[in-house]
Amino acid sequence: MEDLTEKKLRGRLVYDGSLLKVHRDEVLLPGGKKAAREWIDHPGAAAVIPVLPGNRVVLVRQFRYPIGREMLEIPAGKLDPGESPEECAKREAAEETGFHINSLQNLGAFFTTVGFTNEIIHLFYTADLEPRPSGREEPANPDEDEYLSVVIHPLAEVLQMIDEGLIMDAKTIIAFLRAQRKGLI
Repeated sequence: MEDLTEKKLRGRLVYDGSLLKVHRDEVLLPGGKKAAREWIDHPGAAAVIPVLPGNRVVLVRQFRYPIGREMLEIPAGKLDPGESPEECAKREAAEETGFHINSLQNLGAFFTTVGFTNEIIHLFYTADLEPRPSGREEPANPDEDEYLSVVIHPLAEVLQMIDEGLIMDAKTIIAFLRAQRKGLI
């Protein structure tokens, strides 16, 4: 089998942001030619499908600046330094929805866009969560630059929205596919 490995010759950090680091590397291709690779270093993330009694799914709706529109998604967020994916999923769900998760089932992980980033998202499912304080409609404790709303939909409706292209967020679609394949939903 042919070795397709590209070997890094040199690299430089071209942008060091609060979330992302952008690199430009020179690599040696398997055939001996050189090429440039620009890529984004990401700390990783975790996401969870929270399911309430009666097969009701907790989602968040928020504006996503890069695409200029609102998206409907499962709760998710980036890993903090030293934080496990499980801890991250629980923390993000509590911050974004107000629900506290007691236990999680692992749905695996995936790389989001391997052509330009090393971002990996760890996916989870739970039906073991504590309810939010009654009457509370806003997120419990979102980040200071995060504006979102919590919405609850029946599971069948969420699956229909995925099928109809109304939910287009990759992590959400992949999480539901994996949960279905595992017989969780």
